[in-house]
Amino acid sequence: MAKVSPIQFFRQVKQEVKKVTWPTKKEVMQTSLMVIVIVAIAATFFFFVDQILGWAIKLILGLGE
Repeated sequence: MAKVSPIQFFRQVKQEVKKVTWPTKKEVMQTSLMVIVIVAIAATFFFFVDQILGWAIKLILGLGE
């Protein structure tokens, strides 16, 4: 790989950044909301799975409260 001077490197970076298609504010809001909803669903699911498994292990091992 050829060595590039720092100045040339930053010029190339600037050129590449101009090629990037940035998301719109609406797209960012929609995808952020989807991520929040999915994380909330996953957290709820794993909470209940944890509670059920904890209850089953206590039942199996006879560790009543």
